[in-house]
Amino acid sequence: MELDKDLAARQEARALARQAERCQHILADFPQEKLDAIVEAVAKAFSAEATPLAELSVQETGFGNVPDKTTKNKFASETVAKAVRGMKTVGILRKKAEERVWEIGVPVGVIAAIVPSTNPTSTVCYKAMIALKAGNPILFSPHPKAVNCTRRAAQIVAQAAENAGAPAGSVACLSIPSMAGCQELMGAAEVKLILATGGPAMVKSAYSSGKPAIGVGAGNGPAYIHRSADVARALSDIARSKTFDFGTVCASEQSIIVERSMEEAVVEEAKRQGYYFLSEGEAGKLAKILFRPNGALNPEVVGKPAAKLAQLADFAVPPSAKILVAREREAGIGYPYSMEKLCPVLAFYVMDNEEEILRKCVEILDFEGAGHTFAIHAEDEEVVRKFAEKIPVSRFLVNTPAALGGIGATTGLFPALTLGCGAVGGSSSSNNISPLDLINIRRVAWGAEEPKKKEIHSPELVELLAQKILERLEH
Repeated sequence: MELDKDLAARQEARALARQAERCQHILADFPQEKLDAIVEAVAKAFSAEATPLAELSVQETGFGNVPDKTTKNKFASETVAKAVRGMKTVGILRKKAEERVWEIGVPVGVIAAIVPSTNPTSTVCYKAMIALKAGNPILFSPHPKAVNCTRRAAQIVAQAAENAGAPAGSVACLSIPSMAGCQELMGAAEVKLILATGGPAMVKSAYSSGKPAIGVGAGNGPAYIHRSADVARALSDIARSKTFDFGTVCASEQSIIVERSMEEAVVEEAKRQGYYFLSEGEAGKLAKILFRPNGALNPEVVGKPAAKLAQLADFAVPPSAKILVAREREAGIGYPYSMEKLCPVLAFYVMDNEEEILRKCVEILDFEGAGHTFAIHAEDEEVVRKFAEKIPVSRFLVNTPAALGGIGATTGLFPALTLGCGAVGGSSSSNNISPLDLINIRRVAWGAEEPKKKEIHSPELVELLAQKILERLEH
């Protein structure tokens, strides 16, 4: 039976890839204005379904909450549409007069997109919009835990795109959740690029496909509250970030780190704002359910509120508890609080001085999360510069909720739900992925050297010179 399912999934993947390639030939001839109209239509249609899609997502996956998933869906449609409005992606992008070079945007071709269960609907809209903006068809592979909501999101996008003039099949989604189907899709000859958002195994599979791929590594960002920070505001930002959709955004903070002189003030204010500091026994109980024996995050804790996490770990917390905090000192295997936790749980590090803090932040990220995101709360620009030069991340956020700042909702970064981690994080890009990451640049280069001037002689002049030479030779 499983063999039949895998065979059907592979056949479906091949059929969708062939259809998408036919669409590619049509989309490649579309002018920028027509692509823009398709993107605007997708954004409008998806935004109108933001809440029903959020409800379907929470119902199917059990992750997060409806209000925040609705916000994500609005972000992926309305905010992304605003960001790409006016962006040139195809045709002549720029003429560099001095260098005599033209730059022409060319679609990369059919894109295969892996969709995570934590953001199963918003990711579809965001990836479809940046792909279509760049003139590319896109095919989605849903997570087995989120098949229905991902397929529904893809159907809404596909219908809106087709109504606006895109060829049928420009946006499609596998209907059979199967690793075999996903691998067939990624390996299809028609697919030219893979956008991989998901767990480490899936991202690794994308990079092993032999195709160009843009993958996203794990997020495990520390948040440093510096002594120059507004402590109340810093903790409010972190709480807003870590409770947003119950911690399912990979850019969200995974630990707070402070200097010992700041410990008392930070703990006191944190408790006032609903942070619950676990006892040693409670921390031990929670640690046992956070991760599986093989080190993988337990899906039962993903996107659950603090009270539910405590209940699962067999202890109780006050109704005011928003975030569970465990004191930690080390980072690495055997220290579960030093890892990425896609739920409202934070590690709390207290170090003796700033140099120790810097080393510990690098240690945490080197263990997990290199290339992703780091947050600092400080008014001292010198410490911001010092840490920015040393911390191995692609998004270094200052005085903002990391979950929202990292995706570009509260910062000037491009609004994205695929966050490249750069070479240090095993990714091919360090960008917040935009349509400009989904095109190739064709450069038309004119010869820069001035042509050498040639002396031109008339036939009469040549004959006269020849005669003079002969006369000289005769004498």
